Amino acid sequence: MGTEILLIRHGVTEWNKLGKFQGKADIPLSDEGRSQAMALKEFLHGEFQAVYASPLVRAMETAGILSQDTKQQVIPCEGMKEIDFGAWEGLTLDEIKNTYPKEFAAWRSDEKEGPFIGGDISIRNASMRAAEAIRRVAENHPDEKVLIIAHGGIIKAGLIGLFQWKMTMYHHFYLGNTAISKVSFRNSNYPILESFNDTHHLK
Repeated sequence: MGTEILLIRHGVTEWNKLGKFQGKADIPLSDEGRSQAMALKEFLHGEFQAVYASPLVRAMETAGILSQDTKQQVIPCEGMKEIDFGAWEGLTLDEIKNTYPKEFAAWRSDEKEGPFIGGDISIRNASMRAAEAIRRVAENHPDEKVLIIAHGGIIKAGLIGLFQWKMTMYHHFYLGNTAISKVSFRNSNYPILESFNDTHHLK
């Protein structure tokens, strides 16, 4: 059977709506985000054996909703905390591009590191952290279905790390709020991406 990991982005926040980089900023869900999490809860039907979440409130709140009416306790997962974007947090993409043009260009074009200012320093650092966290969860739950509720940036970085993609891949795919991406593991060294950015529970 193998282990099935559902990587789930948290529900929407007001900063998401404004297009601001959130990073480590602890922004709560909006009312819409809570409704999204409830829709996902109905879809999942409690059919999972463990729930992990980034310790940031938007992820923990989403995880709490998903685990309602189950026996599962949400387990904080530090390795899946959102990428720390340092000075870029609270800014929109256009504001970053205009204020930090040189650094923005390097972040978008560097295939090996994907550097940015402060925080996690690079996409590569974040990808190594997240991939290790995902593998550890998979190892701890053989032949089970496990939820990991986290953030768009760190989930993308984790996939880059798991599948050894170039850092520029970060800019070429998108995750919606409460989107599910399924990764199965035959063993910890052999991940398979089965689905990506599934949000049909919101339609």
